[in-house]
Amino acid sequence: MLTYFQAIVIGALQGVTELFPISSLGHSVLVPAWIGGSWQELVTQGDAKSGTPYLAFVVALHVATAIALLGYYWRDWRDIIIGFVQTLRTRRIETSTQRLAWLIVIATIPVGILGLVLEHPLRTLFATPIYASIFLMLNGVVLIVGEGLRRRNAPSLSDYGRKFAEEEARSSGHGDVLTEEHLASDERLAALSVKDALGIGLAQSGALLAGFSRSGLTMIGGLLRGLDHEDTAKFAFLLATPVILAAGVLKLPELAGPQGRGIIGQAVVGAIVAGLAAWFAVRFLERFFKTRTMLPFAVYCIVAGLLSIIRFA
Repeated sequence: MLTYFQAIVIGALQGVTELFPISSLGHSVLVPAWIGGSWQELVTQGDAKSGTPYLAFVVALHVATAIALLGYYWRDWRDIIIGFVQTLRTRRIETSTQRLAWLIVIATIPVGILGLVLEHPLRTLFATPIYASIFLMLNGVVLIVGEGLRRRNAPSLSDYGRKFAEEEARSSGHGDVLTEEHLASDERLAALSVKDALGIGLAQSGALLAGFSRSGLTMIGGLLRGLDHEDTAKFAFLLATPVILAAGVLKLPELAGPQGRGIIGQAVVGAIVAGLAAWFAVRFLERFFKTRTMLPFAVYCIVAGLLSIIRFA
């Protein structure tokens, strides 16, 4: 039985680790395993093939995290949705916001397809403490390698995306001079190529393995395409929102079914805590990545992963 205290702790953990580049799924497996006792039983109780109460509970936390992201970036999402609807009506992409809307759609396709096909079998096979430990350590290695490669990769704008950025930069009074500093964040994101968006979307598919971070992999994909930390963090959070929300909504019936019996109250409390934690996490990270890199998170993942390997091997 999931207690309210456990729901609060796991909710806070989910809200933070979903956005920090340290893997929420990996921590949802490892933290209960480290504590042991009734905490560890949360992860293992029930039938893994048909669904467990713990996974049904985590679904509610995911939905709350996505709602928090929607609330935090509500102005961006308002403009993105309006821009997307306008392109359907006019059948043309005329602004950077409209282009950004389609880049998010394109980047969501890879993880959407792979998630539907592979999420359940991968969780069944690899959502165990030892695999989560290995993948968490590898997540740290990927973050370090990505940061190193990023230093050699100069920022660039796609030719097609640059057209919209130039027009909006001029309309803002920047004249014919166009530099990265002149562009607003959304304009820089909209200047990505379709190929870049697909690559970044494919990168986040690695988060289907417990231990790899969705936001971390997405940010590495953005860094390798020339975005800075602040912009790639925002793109990661925007890109994660529809994925997390869709996955959660599709699985909400599990919470209303036999797996959710007796934990509805705990799920509501956990979801509220997860939403609040996610709100403060994204606010912190938005400021953090203005001047800092992912190296502290990489070190944490490697150390925590190695210790967990020793513990559960």
